[in-house]
Formats: sequence, structure tokens, C-alpha cells
Amino acid sequence: MSSQATLYGAPLSPFVRKTQVCLHEKGLDYQLEIVMPFNTPDGYQDISPLKRIPGFRDEQVSLADSSVICQYLEDQYPQTPRLYGTNAQESAKIRWFEKYADYELAPLTTFCIFVNRLLRPARGEPCDEQAIELALTQKLPPHFDYLEQQLGTRNYLVGSTLSMADIALSCQLISLEYAGESLDANCWPALDALHARTKVHPSFSKVLSSEQAILEGLYAAVGKKG
Repeated sequence: MSSQATLYGAPLSPFVRKTQVCLHEKGLDYQLEIVMPFNTPDGYQDISPLKRIPGFRDEQVSLADSSVICQYLEDQYPQTPRLYGTNAQESAKIRWFEKYADYELAPLTTFCIFVNRLLRPARGEPCDEQAIELALTQKLPPHFDYLEQQLGTRNYLVGSTLSMADIALSCQLISLEYAGESLDANCWPALDALHARTKVHPSFSKVLSSEQAILEGLYAAVGKKG
């Protein structure tokens, strides 16, 4: 990939994290340009019309949306490790689990629990613990039940190697962990084991390491011990 490839977004975003893991998995060089989701620079809408993160630009295209970006990288660099399966059936299943993580888990793990526990207090706003409790006790468990059942005794959600299905899921579970919560290994042992296996994968742990300084600063801002 050209050195002109740029990923636009903010660390701690699970969608930026997902795209970074994809780039590292594929061994593609890029630079991260910090763009905050609610304070985007002039002209950013040319890359991301809805002014959301992440955005991406290389010599070929300008793209928005983490799934679109990752699928572009999969298609553009077919010689790199495959993250969307090796046949149509695997590809469809992986895209389903990626969508499930982004659209079903994210509103709870990231936009409810992570935002309320960390981002709102950092802005001097109150944390809605009632919303967090509802997410943890009523809304998330059925999703985790479904994913546990789908995983079964396999090591990965789809196929025999790490895929975007596993990456997208763990990116949301990291948001949960940053907010001081975690999967109950007694209730969802296979899912917990998958997440533990995914987040120590070299490409994933590299991205997590790069987030630590910002995470510690956020903890300090809200008076939380990291």
C-alpha cells in the first residue's frame, strides 16, 4: 500500500480499532490522522459524507464506514491474509457476524456502557447507571446467548482462522472492558475464550497497546483507576 494511505479517526473507537486490526493483519502501511467524531475538520465530509469515523483515503479511493473500508482492503489486496473467508458461504457468515457486532452490540457495549462510564463523565456529564444496568442484565445477555450458541465448540465464529467476525466482536467487547465490565465466563465460556484468544493476537494487541496512553488519560479525567 502507498505511504499516502490515511485512516481518519480517534483511538478507542471500536470501528477505528477494527479497521486498524484489519490493516495490521494484512501488513499494510498507513498513517492515522486524528479526527474526533463530533468535531471533524473542514472538508472531512468529502471523505465521510456523514462526518463519522473512520474515514479512509489512498491513491485509489476515499471511503467511509469501517466495514466498507475493510471489505475494500480485502478485495484490493487479495494476496494478503483473508479476513472474509475463502468461499461465498464463509464470506456471507462473516459479514453477518460483523454486522451483528456493529449494529446490535455497539449500541449497548459502546454507545451505552462505554459512553456513560467514561466519555460522559470526562465531559462533566452524569453517568446513566440505570441504562448501563439495563444493558448488562437484560439487553446484552440474549445477544451473548446467541453468539455462544453459534460458536459452539469451534475456536472461531467462522472457519478455522481469525476473521473479521471475531475481530468485530472483540472490538465491541474491548469497549465493555474499558468501561469496567466483562463477559461472564461461567455463562458464556466459549465466547469468553474466543475473545481472550482474539485480543492477544499480534495485530490486535498492537492496536490495544497504542490505545493505552489515551485510555489512561481518560481514566484520570474521570477519576478511575486503570
